[in-house]
Amino acid sequence: MASSDTAPAHAADTASGTGSGTAPGAASDTASGAAPEALEVLRRVFGYESFRGQQQAIIDQVVAGGDALVLMPTGGGKSLCYQIPSLVREGTGVVVSPLIALMQDQVDALSELGVRAGFLNSTQDPDQRREVERAYLAGELDLLYLAPERLLTEQTMRLLDNGRIALFAIDEAHCVSQWGHDFRPSYLGLSELHERWPQVPRIALTATATKATHAEIASRLKLEEAGQFVASFDRPNIQYRIAPKNDPKKQLLNLLRTEHAGDAGIVYCLSRASVEKTAQFLNDNGIEALPYHAMLDDRTRAANQARFLREEGLVVVATIAFGMGIDKPDVRFVAHLDLPKSVEGYYQETGRAGRDGLPSTAWLAYGLQDVVQQRKMIDTSEGDSAHKRRLATHLDAMLALCETVECRRSQLLAYFGQTGEPCGNCDTCLEPPQSWDGTIAAQKLLSAVYRLHHERRQKFGAGQVIDILLGKETEKIRQHRHDQLTVYGIGTELQDGEWRGVVRQLLAQGLLAVEGDYGTLVLTESSGEVLGQRRKVMLRREPEKAAKAARVSKSKAAVDLPAEAVPVFEQLRAWRAATAKEQGVPAYVIFHDSTLRQIAATAPATLSELGTISGVGENKLAKYGQQVLDALAG
Repeated sequence: MASSDTAPAHAADTASGTGSGTAPGAASDTASGAAPEALEVLRRVFGYESFRGQQQAIIDQVVAGGDALVLMPTGGGKSLCYQIPSLVREGTGVVVSPLIALMQDQVDALSELGVRAGFLNSTQDPDQRREVERAYLAGELDLLYLAPERLLTEQTMRLLDNGRIALFAIDEAHCVSQWGHDFRPSYLGLSELHERWPQVPRIALTATATKATHAEIASRLKLEEAGQFVASFDRPNIQYRIAPKNDPKKQLLNLLRTEHAGDAGIVYCLSRASVEKTAQFLNDNGIEALPYHAMLDDRTRAANQARFLREEGLVVVATIAFGMGIDKPDVRFVAHLDLPKSVEGYYQETGRAGRDGLPSTAWLAYGLQDVVQQRKMIDTSEGDSAHKRRLATHLDAMLALCETVECRRSQLLAYFGQTGEPCGNCDTCLEPPQSWDGTIAAQKLLSAVYRLHHERRQKFGAGQVIDILLGKETEKIRQHRHDQLTVYGIGTELQDGEWRGVVRQLLAQGLLAVEGDYGTLVLTESSGEVLGQRRKVMLRREPEKAAKAARVSKSKAAVDLPAEAVPVFEQLRAWRAATAKEQGVPAYVIFHDSTLRQIAATAPATLSELGTISGVGENKLAKYGQQVLDALAG
């Protein structure tokens, strides 16, 4: 479906091997009080016994004709919140999605569940579009997917007028936030829906939003009076790790070889050139990797995306253009080789890992040049000073997350206005870094920048300033007679890498700035507080060794299975892979690993017993039940 969580993906989010039989979400809730029709659809179509978290309240709100604004993390079960009301209410649920390239997969996944779904977009020929329009007008569609640009045309509006609309689901609703990380101007027009169809309930959904973005979504979509549902943003199965950058491609290769051999994952890079080089580097070193960025032709981009969804163990190296709506549940890692521009973007991207609830890694390589580069991008960005201040605020929050000595998960949740105890499973919990009084070091470095500027009328980047502090005898130092400065050689108590960490953290704290195309260092208004001994500077000291990952066994998909069930599980996976290939759909559209694990563990002998497995709905039981029993018998 249109969100990052399609209906089948919820199966993986459900039990994570527990066999609980409840629909995906946060904390388990009973089904009592849910609309009987909604609960019956949940059990018959999706194969779950009860709702979880806030799903029941959201669904009841929309089924009753009320509006809802839903903030729920990726993997939290958002799609059920509009799919089930679309099946319960009269008419067709119209889903607004920015994800044209994925609509076919979304419709295929629903069709596997026996749900009548269709889409209208530019990939169809006129005959295909006419058939979908006919089905809508005849009341033969449960869900219809549209991009906002197509929905807002007068032709589509008239089409919808002539049919029966059950609800409007506005997916990826953060796209309406003008200064958000995925802004889509066309989303601003979606406020027209309520004006044209005031009796049709609307549900807007997003996997990430701060309080400010939440308020902006509500305002722009005129949902201030809607039911507001905010779930916990905690993803406890994801291990957050941020490593000092030191030849990041080699660091990435080591991560993949030692912890994620054979795993599917996403690697994010800032530039297209970096995407191409990194993908080539991984391929040269025996890891199959596909590039994805805006300059690839449409055919190649679509083919690479399709391969990632359908094949197991592939790595995609991409710009941030990739990933929204990707419904692959078994992404075991998301790696960033460049600093994300905001915590919201970082959370959205890392959230694409571990949708099946199994242990997954969010790894980021972070260094001085990242800070310099991001600051420079803000200075040269289009927009007024208010816009640049917003960008700087986003970056400051991201830098604070990188530099914290506290639990990263707690800080991440705090950014979204939520609280959390130290998790024990991020790098700062596993190998706590120390904070140290870096006031004197900061004074030395700021003094060097000051003397270069005011005594010599010169500006240099971090490398030259550090060489001066270390008293190095380089050609550049001799040429500019920097060995005659009073600060020359006063910083030998720290090594080169440690000084780079000081520069990085002073930049992060706004005590130092960069300017120009060459990233030269300049003082800020706050620098005087440190030089004048009016401000203490606490800095983060990296642990001597990187945090050890809490790893699972190599047979990750078989976590929590008894030993005798592991070969049965692999047998079921082989059947699923062959079936998916034959049908031309991703394997998870057939059944999720969590469902196959439960089948392997319980070994049902009859169709009736198989029908009790979480994630085996009525349609899938009829379509695949005997094949599964045959695979178990074989």
